[in-house]
Amino acid sequence: MLADMGTVKLVFQPAEEGQGGAYYVLQEGVLDDVSAIFGLHVDPVLPLGVVSGRPGPFAATTCRFLATVTRKGGHAALPHQAFDPTVATSSAILSLQQIVSREIDPLQGAVVSVTFVKGGDAYNVIPESMTFGGTLRSMTNEGLSYLMMRVKEIVEGESAVHHCTPTVDFMEDKMKTYPAVINDEGMYAHANSVAQSLLGEVNVKVAPQLMGAEDFGFYAQRMAGAFFTIGVGNKSTMVTATHSPHFVIDEDVLPIGSAFHAYVAIEYLEEICICMKI
Repeated sequence: MLADMGTVKLVFQPAEEGQGGAYYVLQEGVLDDVSAIFGLHVDPVLPLGVVSGRPGPFAATTCRFLATVTRKGGHAALPHQAFDPTVATSSAILSLQQIVSREIDPLQGAVVSVTFVKGGDAYNVIPESMTFGGTLRSMTNEGLSYLMMRVKEIVEGESAVHHCTPTVDFMEDKMKTYPAVINDEGMYAHANSVAQSLLGEVNVKVAPQLMGAEDFGFYAQRMAGAFFTIGVGNKSTMVTATHSPHFVIDEDVLPIGSAFHAYVAIEYLEEICICMKI
């Protein structure tokens, strides 16, 4: 509680990586009375204490897919007696690569990545089933819906050509589709102004759009949100990715990030109080 200015809630949220923890926090109703939200993510590429953000679309929306292609296996010496799911799977994977290159505006961000393929384990047997899967990403929620539709159509179409039976599962009941992180223009401007006052203009950057995903997007759908990154790297700790076994941070960032959070909240409440008095 900040005197009579208002209330600040701190969100200690579990399951950000893959399980959509923010979605379940919202389902509990604990943020129903919140008008704005601010978040920070560490960035080892940025030097210690430098922050970055951007208005509008910032991070991608994403989902996962699992496809299975089945039919009749057989002996590899007699392929004409089988309906080979390996060929159907290969054709589908190649066709999926044409979605982004031939169907998506080159100025819009989109990704279709097949990241694993599983099938038989014998050198002389055509398997009865092949499984493959991966991730879809877009800078807009509408764009992701289109990618999902096309993946299903292509897998089903290529399977039919090769007399196979497909299933495509986006696993939405187990893994929530992360919405795009879209920074509210006003909330971004507020946080950016606070950052410049606190850290100096030279330490506040405009971030590029990211094809990575963050479940902060669930919050940003419900209230005015601003999501920034903060540098944690120095000459001895810089690595190229956060998802690395070698990832370390310069812990001197902790008071900087804490102060940034605090001042964003304090200045936001002060502005509300001033507006109410006017």
